[in-house]
Amino acid sequence: MPDSPTAPPTPADLRSGAVAIIRQLQQTGHTAYLAGGCVRDRLLGQEPKDFDIATSALPAQVQQLFPKAKGVGAHFGVLLVRRPQGIYEIATFRQDGDYSDGRRPDSVEFSSPELDAQRRDFAINGLFEDPITNTIIDHVGGQDDLKAGLLRSIGDPRQRFAEDHLRLLRAIRFAARLDYQIDADTWTAICELAPNLATVSPERIRDEFSRILVHPNRVRGFDLLVESRLMEQIIPEIYVLQGCEQPPQFHPEGDVFQHVRLMLEKLEPGANLYVVLSVLLHDIAKPATQIWDEAVQRHRFNGHAQVGAVMSEEILRRLRYPNDVIDRVTGAVNRHMDFMHVQDMRKAKLRRFIGRDHFEDELALHRVDCLGCHGMLDNWHFVRDEIEALANEPPVPPRLLTGQHLLDCGFTAGPRMGKILRQAQDLQLEGTLTSTEDALAWLKDTHKA
Repeated sequence: MPDSPTAPPTPADLRSGAVAIIRQLQQTGHTAYLAGGCVRDRLLGQEPKDFDIATSALPAQVQQLFPKAKGVGAHFGVLLVRRPQGIYEIATFRQDGDYSDGRRPDSVEFSSPELDAQRRDFAINGLFEDPITNTIIDHVGGQDDLKAGLLRSIGDPRQRFAEDHLRLLRAIRFAARLDYQIDADTWTAICELAPNLATVSPERIRDEFSRILVHPNRVRGFDLLVESRLMEQIIPEIYVLQGCEQPPQFHPEGDVFQHVRLMLEKLEPGANLYVVLSVLLHDIAKPATQIWDEAVQRHRFNGHAQVGAVMSEEILRRLRYPNDVIDRVTGAVNRHMDFMHVQDMRKAKLRRFIGRDHFEDELALHRVDCLGCHGMLDNWHFVRDEIEALANEPPVPPRLLTGQHLLDCGFTAGPRMGKILRQAQDLQLEGTLTSTEDALAWLKDTHKA
């Protein structure tokens, strides 16, 4: 069956479009290569998601060859070319001037492949490929680093990180994603310059941080962020979890920090951002609410879920997360202790409990909360069984008795009507009322307009 015309392009399609552009550039006398991440990923046997092109052609020459190209960084010699297979970034080989703002070069000078490679961040990202001759062009030792499983800055790591402070986070992301060791000089520079991350916009920090969290190797990323002290510029409250003791009979794993870290390990590899953030923040208020209960000789954390929801909102707003992320995460944090009581809930309350939007996220949080301490999943299994029992019907079906029914029966709109509707819905969820006729008969027998 032929592919749908709206199907997204495959990696092979994307590569073929890039190769066609490179061939056209080379046929007009210019040097042109694939550059950066797409070369790295191919050498690692992974499928690149985009293909960037570097060329000796000046921006005006690129524009002449591709008249519909759009300039997205004219000052830096970058244009976008649209092809049926996708959109491609074409950049002229360059070397950068000073970076006075710790983000972008103040000036650029068009140069050679050798100098262009030297300006890039890490050796594994400084590779070029000529797809016409199937040749790798390596001016920075990137192939050796790929073989060694090493992340190393090109040249002086302090200079590379000073040019763009976000590279501090990018180093952690690449090391975690690839499970690479970080070169000793590069690691020392990351730790020394970690405070410079504070100069980066919250939005840029948020995006890199989120990429680290959603990757299956998130625990390695978490550890590197904490050890390098970069986490101080993201969620410094994480460090306060260290040394916050918990009752060993419930938390044999150790303090709150160890509990959170173990939960990250227990998460499903494909856990979404909402769940991972909920894990990070669900116990963020335990240090603030910790008290010692003399009667039972153990620590308590009364109200930590509710206080944690408030703290989580402050943290996520500080990092400029969108409202839907804030709402879902703070809701999960606020309710994560409710799972303790699911087996004691009346059927109506339980069905409302599991009928909330995004309940699967909260259930995933509860699962790893248990696995990260005592390991008992009784309540998780209880809820899963209830969900399966309701597989063919919504947990909270449409009401049998509505406000219009009450108005038609002579009731006046107001708080009393709301209480009656709630009672009727409880009986419906518990199976006592099974039709609108039953509900109206119940109304007539129990309430007067």
